[in-house]
Amino acid sequence: MNVLGLDYGEKRIGLSFGDSLGLAVPLTAAVQSTEDARLDHIQDLILERSIERFVVGMPYNMDGSRGFKAKEVEAFIGNLQQRFGLPIETVDERLTTHQVKEEAKLQKIKVDRKSGEVDSRAATLILQDFLDKSLGQNLELPEDISEE
Repeated sequence: MNVLGLDYGEKRIGLSFGDSLGLAVPLTAAVQSTEDARLDHIQDLILERSIERFVVGMPYNMDGSRGFKAKEVEAFIGNLQQRFGLPIETVDERLTTHQVKEEAKLQKIKVDRKSGEVDSRAATLILQDFLDKSLGQNLELPEDISEE
């Protein structure tokens, strides 16, 4: 299962990759000047990495409701579905960008917002959450080992 994680933004789309090994890794964000060009970047990744599914961060409000940003993401999901026809999962992305910034502070590293690095790190948190949950549901326990 090759999965592309996405953290949608109006100007940048953070991207991450994960597979059945269960580890999400950040990819170069889609920062092209138009949405069509950003979708072309995603299409290249689909072909290059044999992507079978998308996991998109859903920006719920702190009270769990869906606000204006969630409606933007829903429209983006519609564009993904129409263009690529792959299955799409959503994951609650509340505070992922904040978490990325706080981790960078703790590690005393600078992350560049304009490059999409923050967005791709957020996409990695989103995808890792999905992988942890989905792989956890599919894990099979080893058969009983008889004592010798």
